[in-house]
Amino acid sequence: MMKKIVLVGLPVEEGSGRRGCAMGPAAFRTAGIVEELEALGFDVDDGRDLRAEATPDVTDSPAPLKNLPKVAGWVRAACSAALDCGQGGAFPIFLGGDHSLSAGTVAGQAMVAARRNRPLFVLWLDAHADFNTFATTESGNLHGTPLAFAAGQPGFTKGLPEGGALLGGPLEAAVDPANICILGLRSVDPEERALVRAAGVEAHDMRAIDEIGISRLLAPFLERVAAANGMLHVSLDVDFLDPDIAPAVGTTVPGGATFREAHLVMEMLHDSGLVSSLDLVELNPFLDVRGKTARLMVDLTASLFGRQVLDRPTRSY
Repeated sequence: MMKKIVLVGLPVEEGSGRRGCAMGPAAFRTAGIVEELEALGFDVDDGRDLRAEATPDVTDSPAPLKNLPKVAGWVRAACSAALDCGQGGAFPIFLGGDHSLSAGTVAGQAMVAARRNRPLFVLWLDAHADFNTFATTESGNLHGTPLAFAAGQPGFTKGLPEGGALLGGPLEAAVDPANICILGLRSVDPEERALVRAAGVEAHDMRAIDEIGISRLLAPFLERVAAANGMLHVSLDVDFLDPDIAPAVGTTVPGGATFREAHLVMEMLHDSGLVSSLDLVELNPFLDVRGKTARLMVDLTASLFGRQVLDRPTRSY
């Protein structure tokens, strides 16, 4: 794993339908993400927060879409940042902000991978598939669409060139849906479920985790990434975790991953040496309890970057 890390703050909340995620990047910093990573021997460049790009080509939000011009500006900023980080050779951690930003981070990482002649794989740790399109979303909240967009699914036109509404032009490199693994599903819309199945995305709900075990589901996916010499983007949504241990999210669904399951995933990812970029999304500090969700997310990030169980300080969550 690269020894230089760049933190990219993306304080977007317009994709979520409720306010608070804009405070996410600041909360991660307050919870000590820089200090934790530096303690593990990494050179951390805190690039501070980006601003949404101007989108003069997107002038409205066709029903039922909400805040399309603003979200498109954030997606473009995220995509540009992902491409810049990839060309610079540092490991990017994208601090959200709601999950709509991942339409840009994954698209940008896919461009980086394509230019290196390598496939991009995506591990989506989330209670939701986020595989709706503009045509299928029921809520109109665009944080439910980024994975479908990055996978090149149709249904993102709304009168503009394919992909144009979000990126200002066609999607340069799409992620092969067969290279996507979603872990932790607990809430998927009916049309969205059909799209996931039709696209051939590997998707595991909490019942599969209960019956088979999270390590036995994750290990074959990591083996596929390694066999293909792939780059691996990990997108960690707070609602992947059970709300009892991570309440700071506006889309809570009971029955999420436990503390130990989540740390096991991070430890396996570290051991694999395959991860090339990371999203930390949907943290809403306005809903947190004394910062425990932010601290847990930072703790999980430290596990991804190599902190061992015996090194972990005792904390009260």
